[in-house]
Amino acid sequence: MTKSSAKPEPSQRKRRAALSDSAKAWLFVTPVLIALAVVIGYPVVRALYMSFQKDAGLDTATGMFVEGGNAGFSNYTHWLLQQCTNSLGETVSCPTGNLGSQFWLAIGVTLFFTVVTVTLEATIGLGMAVIMGKTFKGRALLRAAVLIPWAIPTAVTARLWEFMFQYDGVVNRVLGTHILWTADAWPARFAVIIADVWKTTPFMALLILAGLQVIPEDVYEAARVDGASAWQRFVHITLPLLKPALLVAILFRTMDGLRLYDLPAIMTQNNPATRPISALVVDQVRVGANSASALSVITFLLIFAVAFMLVKVLGANAVRTQEAQREAH
Repeated sequence: MTKSSAKPEPSQRKRRAALSDSAKAWLFVTPVLIALAVVIGYPVVRALYMSFQKDAGLDTATGMFVEGGNAGFSNYTHWLLQQCTNSLGETVSCPTGNLGSQFWLAIGVTLFFTVVTVTLEATIGLGMAVIMGKTFKGRALLRAAVLIPWAIPTAVTARLWEFMFQYDGVVNRVLGTHILWTADAWPARFAVIIADVWKTTPFMALLILAGLQVIPEDVYEAARVDGASAWQRFVHITLPLLKPALLVAILFRTMDGLRLYDLPAIMTQNNPATRPISALVVDQVRVGANSASALSVITFLLIFAVAFMLVKVLGANAVRTQEAQREAH
């Protein structure tokens, strides 16, 4: 038998089959990648280009309306260093009330809302998931009722809580107080936090409940036989095995928290004390689109940095976490 007529070895057939499967996979994935490049890639590149262009406006020297032009990094220093240009064309610190002077306040408000709401929602959602995961009469009705706040549109939720937090609203009547919940700085912040926790905790509970459902019941049975208490089973079994789902839920909610816009915008009528970075971008678009693009790029980098930290540093990668748990067992 000649070498050309010899049948390929099994290892060669496996490699050819793998290459064929890889080609088929790319055939299916390529259209999706092209669509993502158009839908996501182009706006990002366009925003990055616009962030280095000046906003159109009146030329202070001639008094004529002019197009933008190359701005260098001035749009970024406008936000990061809070630098503005006065009527003489000089670079000065942004005056109080200017949107540029509110950048770091908006960053602080955004991070404060995100940390507090995600912490409360994860804690309360975990408790709700544990209760909903138990077998009892009326469990299906409870699960449906719990999801109602999450199903309500955010604009409706914001308006509902705005009515409740009015000066003569339900909250002040019940507490017997006279607090300006939507006008004063800290009361307004706490009002937004309460509304966001009320609306979004069911979403956290739903994600955590999905993680609870995959924990084998025989693990708990073995722990009961060994004499482990309910608290010991929760700490040493539930939490470790629930870590992948819990971290993914925290990651999702953190991303949502950093993009928060509509709830404080409607509830507190764009109060600077509750204005997150997304609301600042929207306000700046009305003034100048190019400087707003620079702020959008900064916001994107902030969200990307937080997501990278959660995924890589804190281990919010469900696949790797599950693989580590399998290797440990």
